[in-house]
Amino acid sequence: MIEFLNVGLRYGQGPEILRDLDFRIEPGSFHFLTGPSGAGKTSLLKLLLLSLKPTRGKVMLFGKDTTQLDQDGLLQMRRHIGIVFQEFRLLDHLTTYENVALPLRVLGEQESSYRANVIELLEWVGLGERLNALPALLSGGEKQRAAIARAVIGRPDILLADEPTGNVDPDLSLRLIRLFAELNRMGTTIILATHELPLLDNFPFPRMVLNDGQVHIHG
Repeated sequence: MIEFLNVGLRYGQGPEILRDLDFRIEPGSFHFLTGPSGAGKTSLLKLLLLSLKPTRGKVMLFGKDTTQLDQDGLLQMRRHIGIVFQEFRLLDHLTTYENVALPLRVLGEQESSYRANVIELLEWVGLGERLNALPALLSGGEKQRAAIARAVIGRPDILLADEPTGNVDPDLSLRLIRLFAELNRMGTTIILATHELPLLDNFPFPRMVLNDGQVHIHG
């Protein structure tokens, strides 16, 4: 599903912050992405999200060389990828239901075709009673679960998460990782970036360790 071939990345004329990346991610797998602060985890996720192009090498998704895609091709490819941010990024003037349904509205789908699915998903993540609440009335954990629901409402093949537990307490962090694990069991390929190493000991998933610009996969 994902393959990096001799990938390097630099910003401007600076040194390469990612170099000689060679790895494969199989469909339906779950990987934690770890590494020290400033190692380039967010940059790697941006390459996967296709919001950055590598300076050199190839980023292959679904068997296609993404560096050769035009803008329309990139947009089509991005529809298969979901993203969850640490900062939630919910729109303050939209309800929980409206925030989660937003990706489908942007695609031009009629509400009658997705309303039941959005409500079912919100009930599944424990927000069935918060459909009409604005983000200001949600707790940090509720906001993050809403952000996760928004990321997966379009049923992406790949789900990326950038420090999704950074703004919640340890107990809720564990519950959120279990939610990601359940999504993975349903078939979604997940790469979750985190610096909370003790949390990872509760799960058997392999780790992509990013250090000195290179990735090594353990487990």
